[in-house]
Amino acid sequence: MVATTPGAPPVRRRRAPRDEGTVTVGRSRTGTVVANVIGVIFSVLMLFPVYWVLNTAFKPADEVLALTPTFWPKHPTFANFTSAFNAPLFLQDMLNGLIVTLLAVAGALVVGFLAALAIARFNFYGRKAIILVVLGVQLVPFLALLIPLFLMLQTASLTNSLIGVSITYLVLILPYTVWTLRGFISGIPRELDEAALIDGCTRAQVFWRIILPLTGPGLVATSVYGFIQAWNEFIIINTLNSPAKQNLMAWLLQNQTTRGTAWGPLMAGAIITSIPVVVFFLIIQRNIATGLTAGAVKG
Repeated sequence: MVATTPGAPPVRRRRAPRDEGTVTVGRSRTGTVVANVIGVIFSVLMLFPVYWVLNTAFKPADEVLALTPTFWPKHPTFANFTSAFNAPLFLQDMLNGLIVTLLAVAGALVVGFLAALAIARFNFYGRKAIILVVLGVQLVPFLALLIPLFLMLQTASLTNSLIGVSITYLVLILPYTVWTLRGFISGIPRELDEAALIDGCTRAQVFWRIILPLTGPGLVATSVYGFIQAWNEFIIINTLNSPAKQNLMAWLLQNQTTRGTAWGPLMAGAIITSIPVVVFFLIIQRNIATGLTAGAVKG
């Protein structure tokens, strides 16, 4: 009982303060659990086709064609890989793919780096127009240019040749290379260039000693994208070249049509085809970093 005097306002009891911290922690934990569950489901959906390719590649033919699918080979075998290696034109197409991809990536890095340097460091007439053209080219489907491209290469006697396909792939990955490297070069402070010029460096020395080392992560990241795009492309090389001058992606298509239902060798060939990309990524993965510029400025 609470005593009150006549005419005095009634005494109100105060409610206990609400623990906002506990509510926030509970909500954050629930959100984390939901996000983790969604991430696990998404990862399983994305990794299952890769797992099934590996599973099929090590199965004998009778297990591959069985009515009841098995999620693990009962009798694992390497015969599918041997069949893929001994298939006609497999090794030749692998060598063709490596030559075309390396030429295209190297050419795109050289040309794209110089173009990105000019756009990022120099002011000239038509600079903004060039940037818009680089963006616009990426919006055009490359397949729409396939017939004119074929006629141009035929006029230059570059059809059915690895050089013609290399030039085509160079043009294909060049816009992305220019745009990406432009961002990396623009992130390098101009004060570094000016300080080097004050110290007596020439423009060439500024390029070799300042800009090129600090753009290393951008060159590595761009080369990964260019390598994957050139290595996995098959429509252009399948259209321009004969089977003896194609890559492994086109070989997989030809192998599927000639071998019919031989899914084991086909999956083994797909695994072998993906190995160069994985090896290339593992070699340069330590160099994929973007913090070198900030470290150089702080130093």
